Amino acid sequence: MTDLLSGIRVLDLTNVLAGPYCAYQLALLGADVIKVEAPKGGDLARQLGGSERLNSAGMGASFLAQNAGKRSVVLDLKNPSDRERFLDLVASADALVENFRPGVMERLGLGFEALKAVRPGLVYCAISGFGQTGPMRDNPAYDQIIQGLSGIMSITGTPETAPLRVGYPVADTLGGLVGAFAIASALVRQKTSGEGAFLDVSMLECTLSALGWPVSNYLTAGIEPRPMGNENMTAAPSGAFRTGDGLLNIAANKQEQFVTLCRLIGRPDLTADSRFAEREARKLNRAALTLEIEAALTGASAAVWEETLTRAGVPAGRVLTIPQVLAEPQVLERQVTQDFSGVPDMDGPLTVLRGGFMVDGKAPLPTMPPPALGQHMDEVFGGLPPRANAKARA
Repeated sequence: MTDLLSGIRVLDLTNVLAGPYCAYQLALLGADVIKVEAPKGGDLARQLGGSERLNSAGMGASFLAQNAGKRSVVLDLKNPSDRERFLDLVASADALVENFRPGVMERLGLGFEALKAVRPGLVYCAISGFGQTGPMRDNPAYDQIIQGLSGIMSITGTPETAPLRVGYPVADTLGGLVGAFAIASALVRQKTSGEGAFLDVSMLECTLSALGWPVSNYLTAGIEPRPMGNENMTAAPSGAFRTGDGLLNIAANKQEQFVTLCRLIGRPDLTADSRFAEREARKLNRAALTLEIEAALTGASAAVWEETLTRAGVPAGRVLTIPQVLAEPQVLERQVTQDFSGVPDMDGPLTVLRGGFMVDGKAPLPTMPPPALGQHMDEVFGGLPPRANAKARA
């Protein structure tokens, strides 16, 4: 791990994806993330994944994906004695993240105001489907629901197949990233002024914000986004093209890139064709242009064309599967994954993903595997000072 958040303690009360992914980003940066789980089963993600054996052992693939580098304790927050132990833990913390429905923590007597009395300056992050206010605040929300409500599904797929769900929990992931960014920002203020913050993260709003380009096109130009499959409405040729072997993404968005592309595929005549000579004409005639380009690309594989076009400055890349991209030299050199051996219930080494950045040329990697449920009870609570004597840390 890098040490950017060394000395920061974060309490992770979250389940499944958005919240755990948020806290995982902080753990990768060196924060001491303590996962507070319910005694019976813990994080639901422990039961979610492709291996029934690991699910039964409480180490499902969904849990393994975003909980490395964390410590686990178990507390029943409905139990008075456990609530007191939790408040001892809060007194030692800098930040807390939860993704219960709005109002749950208040009903437990553990809302932001109550926790501030124990830990002045606490950064409290609540991640929910729709935020803490508004007519939909109490609605249950999973990634699928947010994808549909946000408009993402309406522009995913082709005109014939849309609306389609994006193939991974993109709304959950965006909520987690925004939460981590907001917590890190609030910690800066906490360390300079001692002031805490209540962060209200709405997955719907995070997803809408990430849809900035199509939303802006509608708000400013009145153009309603529509599904276009693998095409890019801003330019042509820009999309996925069939080759002699495999699909190839090409984004010849600039005029000079289009000219180079036509030369390299042996069709310089396309640049003089009135249907394709200029940017706007190409967008109007993208279907005809795609047919011409694909006919020329059949002479070689996607891998060959990728190398040829990229070397000449035309953005191009194969369309890969997950196993293929994990085996790519680029991914391997950048150490995108971390291996752990000797993890209970695993038949072999456990491999997890890190975050999407490096710090000072080094990959922020988790230093320990995802924890077993309640694995660190003695370690965490044995090191806590009595709350009456614990001073709030600025």
